[in-house]
Amino acid sequence: MNLKTFIGGAALLLSLTGVSSAQIGMGRRADAPSKGPIIKQIDANGLRKALTPARKPLLVNFWATWCDPCREEFPDLVKLDAEYKGKIDFITISLDELSEIDRDVPKFLTDMKAPMPAYLLKAQDDEAAIAFVSKEWSGALPLTILMIPQANRSITVKARSSSTPFEPRSTSF
Repeated sequence: MNLKTFIGGAALLLSLTGVSSAQIGMGRRADAPSKGPIIKQIDANGLRKALTPARKPLLVNFWATWCDPCREEFPDLVKLDAEYKGKIDFITISLDELSEIDRDVPKFLTDMKAPMPAYLLKAQDDEAAIAFVSKEWSGALPLTILMIPQANRSITVKARSSSTPFEPRSTSF
């Protein structure tokens, strides 16, 4: 399953959880200011806060600039953000080295015209942070999670690899 199929299925799930088709409508988003994105450094506590959905569904993408599959899927994520602006909250969390917070990460996001909030995770215990996100996640990238507070559910699309096909997984949170 690819990311576009995941997104279509997620829209269907949103409609089944009480978010009407009018709420999911295709809104357009104005371009981000030209001064470039601000990437906020977070630790494990910041990750917990970032992964707490408000009233709207929360789409979270874990990625890195050195990850080719992440770079390949990012244009689709930017389109998704534009299509569902105001209907879902969307954040990206980079797993790049902290030294990239002012270099490669903002450059990539600027090149992608990615206006969504961006974070760079630097946890003291990477394994604990990964387990907090999902006990089934190995840390492989990319990882996209749609958290739906109305249903107390999340849908996860794991990283692509030659041995593991894209398979959405639904869990409670």
